[in-house]
Amino acid sequence: MQLKNQSQTYGWISIVLHWMVAIVVLGTFALGFWMVDLDYYSTWYHDAPNIHKSIGVLLILGMLARFLWNQVNIKPQPLAKSALQNSIAVTVHLILYLLVFAIGVSGYLISTAESQPIAVFDWFEVPALFTPFEDQADIAGEIHEWLAYGLMGLVALHALAALKHHFFNKDKTLKRMLKPISNNQRK
Repeated sequence: MQLKNQSQTYGWISIVLHWMVAIVVLGTFALGFWMVDLDYYSTWYHDAPNIHKSIGVLLILGMLARFLWNQVNIKPQPLAKSALQNSIAVTVHLILYLLVFAIGVSGYLISTAESQPIAVFDWFEVPALFTPFEDQADIAGEIHEWLAYGLMGLVALHALAALKHHFFNKDKTLKRMLKPISNNQRK
């Protein structure tokens, strides 16, 4: 079992972290999109935001783990022949990271606007570290929403690019993020 990345392929740890983050990002967005229209009398009115916050904190921890793993592990060589295409890919990945972290910061500011900690599934709490500023929840909420929509747009482009590589370029870009490719599969 290939846990670490190789020069031509991703290892299982990178693959699992990638897909876990992808699923959690999509699920958290869907939950957030759904919960903003709940009325006070809904049984989910309090539970959905608490779940959203808890998953959001865990997502940020997962992204930090993924970032650290990427720092100590080699990155497989790009498959695209174009320097421009490789540059765009690196930039998009960087923006994806920045958006997730910015969404986490704005979510933290929404959640701590009343100087209350964030309870993460009653496992632990993230303290409110800053004195709230005027209209903090509203301002951070607007930013959070727009960043989330921007992230979803970039995720869609990222997925389309992977499909383009798979179906039109017929390279291993998508396949190597699904499972490690053995030496005899690299052709």
